[in-house]
Amino acid sequence: MLESNVPAIVKEVFGTLPDGTDIDAFTLTNESGMRIRILTYGGILQSVDVPDRAGRLANVTLGFDNLTDYLERNPYFGTITGRCANRLSHGRFTLDGKTYQLAQNKGTSHLHGGLAGFSHRTWAAATIDGDDPGIRLTYTSLDGEEGYPGELRTTVTYTLTADNAIRVDYHATTDAPTLVNLTHHAYFNLAGEGSGSVLGHQLQLNAEHYTPVNADVIPTGEISPVSGTPLDFRELTEIGARIRDSHPQMLLAQGYDHNHVLSRTGTDLELAARLVEPASGRVMTIHTTEPGIQVYSGNFLDGTLVGPSGGIYRSGDGLALETQHFPDAPNRPEFPSIVLRPEDEYSSTTVMAFSTI
Repeated sequence: MLESNVPAIVKEVFGTLPDGTDIDAFTLTNESGMRIRILTYGGILQSVDVPDRAGRLANVTLGFDNLTDYLERNPYFGTITGRCANRLSHGRFTLDGKTYQLAQNKGTSHLHGGLAGFSHRTWAAATIDGDDPGIRLTYTSLDGEEGYPGELRTTVTYTLTADNAIRVDYHATTDAPTLVNLTHHAYFNLAGEGSGSVLGHQLQLNAEHYTPVNADVIPTGEISPVSGTPLDFRELTEIGARIRDSHPQMLLAQGYDHNHVLSRTGTDLELAARLVEPASGRVMTIHTTEPGIQVYSGNFLDGTLVGPSGGIYRSGDGLALETQHFPDAPNRPEFPSIVLRPEDEYSSTTVMAFSTI
C-alpha cells in the first residue's frame, strides 16, 4: 500500500528556452501518493506516476527528461494541441465565406495547430491548492497566429483528484469567428514508460462507429460501423490482436490512427475508453464531453527517441487516446462543428481515472 501524503504542489525550473525564458515544472501529489508533472512549455504532461496492483509506482506516459528533446524532436508527447487538433485537409478551411490557408506541416495536411501550435507555446501558470491540487494554464493566441482568425484566450486546468484521476478542463473565448478543437496528446504505457510494446494492453471503446480515412489519413466524410473491422473495440480486446490485419484502413494508417465516434446520450461526461494492462493490473478509464476519440498506436515511433528511463521508443510503445471533435470538421459539414464565435464559450472536459484490477 502507498503511504498517505498531504496533497502538494512543487514548482521547479525544468529548463530554459533559447530566448532566456525559464520553463517551469509543477509536480502535483495527491493524498494517496499519485504524482503528475506538468510543464509550462506546451502544457506538457511530462510524467504520470501511478501504482500497480502491489502499490508500486511507475511513470505511465512517454516523454523526455530534458527540455531540448521537447523543443527539437517531440512527437507531441503529453502536449496540449490546438488551436485545431488533428488534421485539416490541405491546411485549408472556409469560414463565413472567407478561405484561410494554414501551414501544411504533415504532408499536404495541417496537423495539431501548425508549425508552432499550442504544443510549442509557453503557457502562464497559476497553482490551485486544496485537497485536489491543480494547475491553471493560460495562453492568448493572437489574431493571425498560424493563420487562424481572431484572438483566442485559452485556459486549460489540470486537476489531480484524491481518487487518482486527472481532470482536464478546457475553456476558450474569441473576439472573432475562428476554429477551436483542443485535446491532450499523452502516449500511455500502463506497464511503465520505456517498458516496451503496448500491444498486449487491452482496450475497450464506447464507440459503434468510426470515420474512415483516405491515403492522407483525412476522414472521407463517411461514418461507418466498426462491426466486422479491426477497429471494433466494443469489447475489451488486445491492441495487438488485429493491428496487422490487411483491412484497407489498417494499411492506410499503418496501424491504428482513427477517430472513433463515441456512443453518447447527452452533453455531460460520458465513458469513452478503458485501457487495461494485465500484468501490472493498472487500468485507465476515460470519460469526456467530446464526441470523438482518436486512437493512435504510436506507429511512427522509430527507435530514435529516448525516454526518461533510458529506453528507446519503438512503434507501438505508447498509445494515444485523444478526446476531440472529428478531424477535418470545417471541411465536413456533416461532422459536429468546431466553429467558435464571440458570443459563445468553448468548454470541454476529459477525466482520466487510474485504478487496478
